[in-house]
Amino acid sequence: MVNSRTYTVPPLVAEVSRLMLEHPMADAVVEEIDGRRIQVDGHWLVDFASCNYLGLDLDLEVIAQVPAYLARWGTHPSWARGIASPEPYRRVEAAVSELLGVSDVLCFPTLTHTHNGVLPALVGEGTVLVDIRAHRTIHDAAVVAGARGATVRRFRSGDVEHARRLLRGKLKGPRVLCMDGINSITGNPPDLPAFAALAREHDAILYVDDAHGFGIVGERDGYDPTPYGRRGNAIVRWFGESYDHIVLTAGFSKAYSSLLAFVTCSPELKRYLKAMVPSYVYSGPVPVASLATALAGLEVNQRRGDELRTVLWQRTQTLLEHLDKLGIATTNTSGLPVVELAVADPADLDPVGRHLFAHGIHVALAPYPVVPRQEVGFRIQLTAAHTADQVEHLLDVLQEVNDRFGFRGPGL
Repeated sequence: MVNSRTYTVPPLVAEVSRLMLEHPMADAVVEEIDGRRIQVDGHWLVDFASCNYLGLDLDLEVIAQVPAYLARWGTHPSWARGIASPEPYRRVEAAVSELLGVSDVLCFPTLTHTHNGVLPALVGEGTVLVDIRAHRTIHDAAVVAGARGATVRRFRSGDVEHARRLLRGKLKGPRVLCMDGINSITGNPPDLPAFAALAREHDAILYVDDAHGFGIVGERDGYDPTPYGRRGNAIVRWFGESYDHIVLTAGFSKAYSSLLAFVTCSPELKRYLKAMVPSYVYSGPVPVASLATALAGLEVNQRRGDELRTVLWQRTQTLLEHLDKLGIATTNTSGLPVVELAVADPADLDPVGRHLFAHGIHVALAPYPVVPRQEVGFRIQLTAAHTADQVEHLLDVLQEVNDRFGFRGPGL
C-alpha cells in the first residue's frame, strides 16, 4: 500500500496535480445549474466545458419521458448484461443500427468499457496499431490487449504512410488500426477514406472512436443545412464510406447526454463479443434513466436533430469567425464545436483560467503533459443550448484575455 505522506508526484504530472488541487476550474463541484449556466463555489458561470452538444440534457421533451421508464423498470436493472438485459437495450441497439445503416450494434455503459473489452477481443494475439494522438482510453485498451498477447505499435497521428509501412512488416494477424474520428481536442476529422482504403488493402480492421462526431456529423448529399451534414449518423456516413473493414465505436454522453456507448458489429461478431468481452459479461448495467434519455434523444434527433445542429453550427461559426478577426490561432479547421485555444505563454494557463472564472466563463483547461507544451491552453465546447448572448459574452472575455495575456498566433 502506498503511504500518501511519503509519495512524491512525478514531475511530468506535478502541474496537473497542482491545478486539480488549487484551480477553481479544475475538479469543480457544480452546486446548481440554470440552463447552460452553472454555479461553482457560489459563482455563476456560463459553461463552455460541457459536451452536451445538442442540449438534450435540458430538453423538456426528453426529460418528460424518464418517469414512465422508471415506473415500469425501476431505477437500475441490477444484472450484468451477460445475465439479463431490460428490453430498452434492444430498442436502443435497433434504433442505432437503423440510424447508422449497419447490421447490428452492441451497447456498453461507457466507451472506456467498450474499448477495454472490444479491442482486446478483436485483436487477440495479433497486432494493434494506434494513432499516437488517439484518445487515452484507446491507448489504455491497447495496453490491455498487449497484456493478453497482442503486439502494440504506434504510428504518427494522421500519417497514412507511416501506418502503411508498419502494415508492410511481418505483423501477426488479426491487425487492428485504431484512431479517433472527430478528435476530442482539435475538433478535426482524420482522412478516414485513406485509412479505410489502407485497412481494406491489408485485410485489417479500422477501429474508430467517434465520441465527438456521433450525433453531430452525418450523411451528406450536397443540399445539407450545414457542413455537419444530416441525421448525426457519425463520421463513416459523413465521409460517404461503407462499413467494410470498419468498426465504429461511439457514446451517447456527448450529443445525447446519456450514459451509454456502442460498437458496430455483424450478428456473428456480436455473438462473439457477448461471449468474450468481460465488460459485457460482468460489468454493471446502464441506469434505466439513461436508457430512457437515449431512446427519447434518438426520437428527438429523428424529428428535429438537424434544427439543433444548425443552431450549434451557427454558435460555432460566430466563435470561429471572431477568433479569426482577432488573429487567434486554433487547430480547428473543421468548423465543429470543439475549439482549442493555446495561450501565448504556457506558464500563463493558471492566471488565464482564473481570469475566465472571475469573468463568468467555465472551460476545460488543457495543461502539459495532457497536451504538448506548445498547445497548453483550454478547450471551448459549444452546444445548441447556449444562447447568442452567452456566446457574445464569451467573445468579450476572450478579447480581454487576448489583450492581457495573448494567444498563440497563426505562425507560432
